[in-house]
Amino acid sequence: MVCAPDFRDGSAAPGSRESDGSVGAEAGDEREITAVSTRCRRRSGRLEAGPFAADIASFRLHLAAENKAAGTIRTYTDAARWFAAAHLLRDTDKTRWDKVATQDVQRWVAWLLGSYSGAYARQQYRSLQQFFRWLAAEDEVPDPMAGLRAPAVREKPVPFFTSVELSKLEQACRGSTFAQRRDAAILAVFRATGIRLAELAGIRYDPVSPGRSDLDLERREIHVRGKGGRDRIVRIDHEAARAVDRYLRVRSRHAQAHRPRLWLGVNNRGPMTANGIYQMVARRGKQCGVDVWPHRFRHHFSHTWLDRGGAEGDLMELNGWSSPQMLQRYGGSARGARARRHYDLVMRD
Repeated sequence: MVCAPDFRDGSAAPGSRESDGSVGAEAGDEREITAVSTRCRRRSGRLEAGPFAADIASFRLHLAAENKAAGTIRTYTDAARWFAAAHLLRDTDKTRWDKVATQDVQRWVAWLLGSYSGAYARQQYRSLQQFFRWLAAEDEVPDPMAGLRAPAVREKPVPFFTSVELSKLEQACRGSTFAQRRDAAILAVFRATGIRLAELAGIRYDPVSPGRSDLDLERREIHVRGKGGRDRIVRIDHEAARAVDRYLRVRSRHAQAHRPRLWLGVNNRGPMTANGIYQMVARRGKQCGVDVWPHRFRHHFSHTWLDRGGAEGDLMELNGWSSPQMLQRYGGSARGARARRHYDLVMRD
């Protein structure tokens, strides 16, 4: 069995330790990728694309020149390299892209669907599609994916948190130790904003020069850097502001307090990675019996906003969305429940 590759340039390989003692990885679709890496560890060593590598490198340069986000570049190029290494070089005698046929892609997608979830297979399909579109335009190579359709995926609604679950998570972090205050603040910010994992991990903080900080507790605002370099300002509630303030007081005594990142590791370690935060959230959930991962807060925030009558356009701004299609995905977790609850308000005599 060929497991999902780890081509994460500049990050730790699976099984290595990050600054917060967690396993190195970076989450795109956070829960999906983590589930894959947990059940299937690739053999040590880097999958090599051989004669296909040069064009993948050129594709990477093209994406960088278009100012694509680092995560997007990694996702697209990883998909092309994995297809070349695990299928073309392993299962065929092909050594040139212009020899790749539609059937090669279909066999690869069929294998992905049999080995991973439909959502993960679809992600790989879309990423590989971007590569072949670029190659067809760049070198006039026939596109083997022209006319193909992405595998259908049955969307599973992501459940929003109940008040009991949120209370359990809060209780799990109650205390005055560095880890307890830090974790309570992280969970409070996730709940109050629904920001992405990478956005939360990237928050800058400078106690000496507030102008360099992304955090403004007086205004209860955080400046975050979103996908595609789209920056925005989100707001937190008073509860989250208090949680962050409590964390800042213990952070000031941390040996790495001078570091320009808000979230620091325990035992005087440096800034937490996105994966370190992910593992902390999962660990706290396991501790109190709640199934939780960072992106679930994003769904919960979107549901809560819409359920309380918040404007859809405002939600798009707060979540950093450029497409209204995201409203359907993230607002769908409890759309039926909202409709039934609002029935009496609309249809009353």
